[in-house]
Amino acid sequence: LSLATLTYDTLRFEYEDFPETKEPVWILGRKYSVFTEKEEILLDVTSRLWFTYRKNFPAIGGTGPTSDTGWGCMLRCGQMIFAQALVCRHLGRDWRWIKGKRQMDNYYNVLNAFIDKKDSYYSIHQIAQMGVGEGKSIGQWYGPNTVAQVLKKLATFDTWSSLAVHIAMDNTVVMEEIRRLCQSNVPCAGAAACPALEPDVLYNGCPEDVGLRERLTLWKPLVLLIPLRLGLTEINEAYIETLKHCFMMPQSLGVIGGKPNSAHYFIGYVGEELIYLDPHTTQPAVEPGDSGCLPDESFHCQHPPCRMSIAELDPSIAVGFFCNTEADFNDWCQQIKKLSLVRGALPMFELVERQPSHFSNPDVLNLTPDSSDADRLERFFDSEDEDFEILSL
Repeated sequence: LSLATLTYDTLRFEYEDFPETKEPVWILGRKYSVFTEKEEILLDVTSRLWFTYRKNFPAIGGTGPTSDTGWGCMLRCGQMIFAQALVCRHLGRDWRWIKGKRQMDNYYNVLNAFIDKKDSYYSIHQIAQMGVGEGKSIGQWYGPNTVAQVLKKLATFDTWSSLAVHIAMDNTVVMEEIRRLCQSNVPCAGAAACPALEPDVLYNGCPEDVGLRERLTLWKPLVLLIPLRLGLTEINEAYIETLKHCFMMPQSLGVIGGKPNSAHYFIGYVGEELIYLDPHTTQPAVEPGDSGCLPDESFHCQHPPCRMSIAELDPSIAVGFFCNTEADFNDWCQQIKKLSLVRGALPMFELVERQPSHFSNPDVLNLTPDSSDADRLERFFDSEDEDFEILSL
């Protein structure tokens, strides 16, 4: 605990406030003014679920590590970006966490999905063990692409959230693939639209008064993760404007990445600085209280967030977006198309209607979206590879 306290105090001292600037502060699609909305900025940041290193949790796999200090930072960042998707799914982007206030049940359901025990959907235990199938031994450092691939697999077990998770490979988002994935025939609008009612009040698992259109909704909420490499050893300046725009979109889930081998969850920016939540604080694992209620204060960062220069960002990142409805996705596509017209902004990825024919050519950068290839993909996306080599194409 002394370590956690020390970290809080140093951060409080170092990051007391945002700079006094006329530049807007953007947090996950919301625009704020430092001069008039400082409290709102801090409340928005504090309301994000903050996952850090923990110690003394049940051993991973029964005999493995009981702490993830030193190796779990990217896994924790993966948890944070995915938790933000679940918050948007079940609580909405406007939801805020108030210290000491009893939250709605859905909040505890979301939090419980990430608790450090083997049977939580997205626990460190599940992520570490699922990573073995991606060629990562337990306790090995992940890059942004590996954690995205693992979360995609784990989401299939989360029937409560009923998410469609798409990982766009090859710097290309194919709209046709996403529509096919999200338009699987779902007989119900999903968890957020279907409160737990008596079974006899339900029709196909949905309340009777839910209209036919909603009942037969043809869109699963989409979590879109795009692993990118924005330069070789440092970020190419030409991508910075585009990266900033990603935080301005209402569909933004933020970015996972960091400095070389030190992962952060980026939730916004002000001026030339990124705003992020840092997992590098070791806290004791949390046990449910006597009432069965989970003490949740340590899952919310209650000091002003960290900031770093965008130029320091490691070029290997994954950008996340959440589209709750088909209209959200259509709007996102329009924004991405407009972004390609912004002067001085190099597109970070390509948006296409259908898969280009060149994808079938066996050239060196043709990385198939099959997740079994994740290990091979790592050499392109993750900076932990010592033997990363520049190929002359």
